[in-house]
Amino acid sequence: MRHFAKKRFGQHFLVDEAVIEGIVDAIAPAPGQALVEIGPGLGAMTLPLLRRCGALTVVELDRDLAARLRRQAGLQVVEADVLQVDFRALASAAGQPLRVVGNLPYNISTPILFHLLAVADVVVDQHFMLQKEVVDRMAAAPGSKDYGRLSVMLQWRYRISGVLDVPPAAFDPPPRVDSAIVRMRPLPLDTRVDPERLGTVVSTAFSQRRKLLRHTLGRWIEAEGLDTDFDLQRRAEEVPVAQYLALALLPRPACVLRQGPPAAP
Repeated sequence: MRHFAKKRFGQHFLVDEAVIEGIVDAIAPAPGQALVEIGPGLGAMTLPLLRRCGALTVVELDRDLAARLRRQAGLQVVEADVLQVDFRALASAAGQPLRVVGNLPYNISTPILFHLLAVADVVVDQHFMLQKEVVDRMAAAPGSKDYGRLSVMLQWRYRISGVLDVPPAAFDPPPRVDSAIVRMRPLPLDTRVDPERLGTVVSTAFSQRRKLLRHTLGRWIEAEGLDTDFDLQRRAEEVPVAQYLALALLPRPACVLRQGPPAAP
């Protein structure tokens, strides 16, 4: 029975054989690796991956598609919302770090990327099909219009590179945007960095990206009582990732720690 794309799941099925072959070649799966595919859909990438690696775990929310996939030998099917999946547990069960791949639903791609950010230490690499605009933002350099919160929060943990562009005609139904494959390789983890604190620094900086940082991050630095020569006469998109990290690593003075947050009015 033919499966029709369900709009609520943001389904666009990859059908171009040449594009599929190019993606699988870029991933280069091998037997014995712990591969996890997010959103396998009708299995366009799943089956070529499976032929090369012999076994594969897939995460699929659509119950109809999950039922189809269970009929395929070599697949472990996790029928669940990917945002609820414990990837650390999958790596533990596999006894090795994961290689994560997938054609991510474009409507929730950013939440998925942040969900996986927390488990980057148990991942070898990630290859994802995403909206090209999102890939451009992920890989953007400081000073460009695409450089923003997403760029900083991913680049501090991954080496990010575009692999290939994919036109709308490669899908059924065609999306209204261009797509691209991105490769993400985790960088060595600096355990001194508190992700939540870094997130606060970056979110504050980009909260009013057209204004100089003295209007946003300057107030946060003052409230934290930090002693720093951080240049606030810039806009958020001009600051390299390393400088955001350095700011997040600055210790709060003991007097601020004792004082704690201000009392509620």
